[in-house]
Amino acid sequence: MRIFLILLIGFFSQVCFAQKLLILGDSLSAAYGMQQQQGWPHLLQQQQQDWQLINASISGETTAGGLARLPALLKQHQPDAVLIELGGNDGLRGFAIDTVQSNLNNIISLILQSNATPVLMQIRIPPNYGPRYGRQFSDLYPQLAKKHQITLWPFFMDDIAINSELMLPDGIHPNSQAQPLISEFVGKLLAALKTD
Repeated sequence: MRIFLILLIGFFSQVCFAQKLLILGDSLSAAYGMQQQQGWPHLLQQQQQDWQLINASISGETTAGGLARLPALLKQHQPDAVLIELGGNDGLRGFAIDTVQSNLNNIISLILQSNATPVLMQIRIPPNYGPRYGRQFSDLYPQLAKKHQITLWPFFMDDIAINSELMLPDGIHPNSQAQPLISEFVGKLLAALKTD
C-alpha cells in the first residue's frame, strides 16, 4: 500500500509540475480518419514527462475558428505554451492572404497577452492555386514569427506528404503509420522549447 501511495504521489507530482502545451490545430493534429489514441499528440504524450499536452485540434478548423475558440481555451487550460497548427484549410479554400495573416496575428497576440509562449507551425499547401498564392501563403509564417519574435517550427508534413505509404488516399492527411514519425519529430522540437 505504501509503495502504491509513493507511486501515486510521484505521478501526480509529474502532472502538477509538467508544463502545459495547448495544441490549436486542424485535422493534421486531430487524428483524422483514425482513433484518437493513434494520433501523434496522444503518442507524444505517452513519451512526455515534462509536458502535459492538451489537444484542442478540430478537423476542418480554420484560423478564424481557432481565433474564436482561443479565449475560452486559454481561460480553461491556462497553458504555458500554445502550438498554432492552423492555416491549411484556409489555404485549401483559397482564403485571402490578408485574412489568414490577420487571424494568425490575432491568435499570437492573444496567446502573448495570456503570458503563454506561442509556437507557430509552418504550414504549406498543395499547389492548387498556383505558385504565387502558395508562396505568399508559406511566407506568412516566417514573417509573423519574425514580427512577434516567436519560435517557428518546421512543417511536420514536409517529409510525410511526399511518401504515399504514409498518407491516406485523399493525399492530404497522414495515415496511422505516419503518426509515430510525427510524434518523434514534434517531440524533438518540444524538448528544445523554452518558455518564460
